[in-house]
Amino acid sequence: MSFVCRSSVSLLPLIVACSSADQTSSSGWIATVDSIGDTVIVRTSTGSVWGDTMELVPAVTIGVLEGPDHYMLGEINSLAVSPQGAIYVFDSHAPALRKYSADGEYLYTLGRDGGGPGEYQNPDGGLAVLPDGRVVLRDPGNGRFNVYSADGEALDGWGLPDGGSFNSSERLYTDTVGSIYTLVLLERDKRPWEWTYGLVRYTTTGVHDDTIPAPTWDFDRHVVTGQTEGSSSSTRVPFSPTTFWTFSRLGYMVGGVSGDYRVDSYRAPGDVLRIEKDWTPVEVAADEGEERERRIGENFSRQFPGWRWNGPPIPQTKPAFNALFAGEDGTIWVAVSQPGYLSMTADEAREEEQLSGRVQMRYSELVAFDVFDAEGRFLGHVRAPRSFQLHPSPIFDGERVWAVARDELDVASIVTYRVTRQSTEHAVAVTPSSP
Repeated sequence: MSFVCRSSVSLLPLIVACSSADQTSSSGWIATVDSIGDTVIVRTSTGSVWGDTMELVPAVTIGVLEGPDHYMLGEINSLAVSPQGAIYVFDSHAPALRKYSADGEYLYTLGRDGGGPGEYQNPDGGLAVLPDGRVVLRDPGNGRFNVYSADGEALDGWGLPDGGSFNSSERLYTDTVGSIYTLVLLERDKRPWEWTYGLVRYTTTGVHDDTIPAPTWDFDRHVVTGQTEGSSSSTRVPFSPTTFWTFSRLGYMVGGVSGDYRVDSYRAPGDVLRIEKDWTPVEVAADEGEERERRIGENFSRQFPGWRWNGPPIPQTKPAFNALFAGEDGTIWVAVSQPGYLSMTADEAREEEQLSGRVQMRYSELVAFDVFDAEGRFLGHVRAPRSFQLHPSPIFDGERVWAVARDELDVASIVTYRVTRQSTEHAVAVTPSSP
């Protein structure tokens, strides 16, 4: 079946209602809905529910160039937000796990560096707040999860898979009932570019009760490789298609191959929702591709003397998207490719290259998202400020977004943004639909 839907109501009843007739609304969102086997495909043709392009506008900022230690942020590797809006930040430079109020006031530090109860050694980026307010920090240095109360008291330590021998900067996921999910390597006996991954699930009491393989797709991976006896490495050809996946708090995987605008939500066995959208490929500037190739060559030549490029050439256009995120409210945030812009002049790059001895990356991309609700409706396009960072993973919930930002002096801060429609008179907050 194929038909056109124009509606501002929930898509689930919309799919039924549109089975024999078009629906029209003032939103201007136009999509076709098809089904192939167990997959329902919602393809946005034009328009959006919000209608306008939105902006992420800073509302609260935590972080200063000079001031008290707990406001001078260094290297932030994980970020989490409680249901009440409290903000938890792990700063590996300190190192410290700190709690701030929703309006940015420092409250206290949880644990400290060490090996005792509630202490941590080089946490790798896994941090989450459970629905009951408990805080969970992945601590591979001590081979455990540290569990704290909402008041900062050390409660428990849950053993990590394989004792924490596999380190990852991937975020720690949770679901609506309070289970937590951590990334694991499923097959260790393969070359790095053949590794497969999954998520280990823990119950609310810390019991490992399931391992869920990550989704996989059959496509032609474009990589360059290096290998010597006892050592091997690979990296993706810049701007070539790759896979991205994440985990929704609603309890399922979301992912796709970035070569086309297609994102699948694996909601249940025999129930897949595919989001598709018309898109125009973004061109790769000639210098933008060349500097990426030079940087890869520099890195591989250092590790594998005499190395030469052994993969496909860098594409002339960028993939449809370069990251996927699942919101706490079930929304899907697709970080779409953007044109590169020059962040330094050629003279500045040459000077810095002489000082550092490394190829400088002059081109950067602004961050922009396409936002969909859990049923595939295209809510709209959202632009982020230049200072907005995609790492560590931002937190998305309703009209609010929490993320790390870095200013022109590279000073780090945690910013609470609001999704707003900009006008010449005032900014209006927009609340995405709940699933």
